[in-house]
Amino acid sequence: MSNYTTGEMAKLCGISVRTVQFYDHKGVLHPSSESDGGRRIYNEDDLTKLRLICTLKAIGLTLDSIKGVMESEMSGKILTILLDEQVESLSDEIIERQKQLEMIAIIKESIRNKATISANSILDVEHIMERKNNSRGKKKLVLTHLFVGLLAVTQAAFFAWLIYLATNSTWWPIAAYLSMAVMGIIITLLVLRGNEYVCPKCDTVFKLPLWRAFFTTGNSKVRWTKCPSCSNKDWCIIRRQK
Repeated sequence: MSNYTTGEMAKLCGISVRTVQFYDHKGVLHPSSESDGGRRIYNEDDLTKLRLICTLKAIGLTLDSIKGVMESEMSGKILTILLDEQVESLSDEIIERQKQLEMIAIIKESIRNKATISANSILDVEHIMERKNNSRGKKKLVLTHLFVGLLAVTQAAFFAWLIYLATNSTWWPIAAYLSMAVMGIIITLLVLRGNEYVCPKCDTVFKLPLWRAFFTTGNSKVRWTKCPSCSNKDWCIIRRQK
């Protein structure tokens, strides 16, 4: 079995040495051994694990969620469902792209032959492009709203403290903080409303009440919650309601 240094691991996975060291510091990827000089040594299993971590980061999992998932007894099943969801998403995107290419090829051929371009063909291309742009726009909008909401809460807390120090009055900072906090909570609830959850143990697809979804640990891909069907509590996979 091959052994790798920190630098070699970073090069093979296309990341920086500092990133590999950071994963070690966070307890996500420990080296299998150390040399006599104290250098960290990784093996093939560690390399496979690092590639998996990079894949999960790429599809949107936070480092804390990745660590939790990989430590779960159902880690294999959870990772399989997560990757299946990603495959489905990419497959849908490939189909849409293929439709675009086919429609564009038809129009180009019509132009080359100086034939009349079918209005339906043009409309089909427009509809495909519109659906794709709308889908991207919604994703960006959700992420923007979530970021703005979290940023607003943080800023509100900071400015509320400054106001409190300046005025020595309690109601101004409390009012400012609560108003911004409510806005952040509303935005987060709107994002969570369209989600459904997949249990890694029994494959049950279920919905969570908004108040429960809000207080569960996790991110936009996985949440630590209890399945209503088998009562198993683990990292359940999040997906948009179908």
